[in-house]
Amino acid sequence: MRYVCSVCGYIYDEAREKQAFSELPDSWRCPVCKAAKTVFVPEKKADEPKKTAAVPVSPVPAAGPVSDEEGMEKLSVGELSALCSNLARGCEKQYKDQEASLFRELAEYFAAVTPAEPGADLDRLASMIQGDLEQGYPAVNAAAGAAGDRGTKRICVWGEKVTNMLNSLLAQYRQEGEAFLADTEIWVCTVCGFVYVGDKPPELCPVCRVPAWKFEKMEGRDSA
Repeated sequence: MRYVCSVCGYIYDEAREKQAFSELPDSWRCPVCKAAKTVFVPEKKADEPKKTAAVPVSPVPAAGPVSDEEGMEKLSVGELSALCSNLARGCEKQYKDQEASLFRELAEYFAAVTPAEPGADLDRLASMIQGDLEQGYPAVNAAAGAAGDRGTKRICVWGEKVTNMLNSLLAQYRQEGEAFLADTEIWVCTVCGFVYVGDKPPELCPVCRVPAWKFEKMEGRDSA
């Protein structure tokens, strides 16, 4: 039997390893991306049809004139901060330094005026992550497939892998507490958002395959 990491695609082959996957301790981690054992799934056979949950897809409305103001009013200041931050990243990749700087300023401004999220805790975060994995990504994938949008489907592949990793990290943190992050660093891939916990970033991102220099170390963590 073979088991596949849903984050990086590493395959655990019981025949090669000479140990059943079920016999591995709960503390075992993927040797490539360090994801928890729980993110591994049995490998599907080549002739086995892929099972996907039925997700209702709303018809795409006909394009019509929509003002910028109408679309922007639907976003919270926190969402605007994230949007501007992503736009800054996009400008950096196109070597548009002036535009990137302006978007970063906007992102910082919106982040500064974002109110604290009421009732924010690990349980709510876990619930939101599960919602993305069980409903959000399947819905977007289905809509992208119906629209023939290959770009969005590829983004969903990366996003789902990264979200699976976040789910794994959250589970490890809830189990081990602050000891999980003690005496180590946190690295984030600036291309796909993959999060890695370790002294050094991986040589290649397990999700999007960019080199280690594309990772950023998260600064400002409480060392206590």
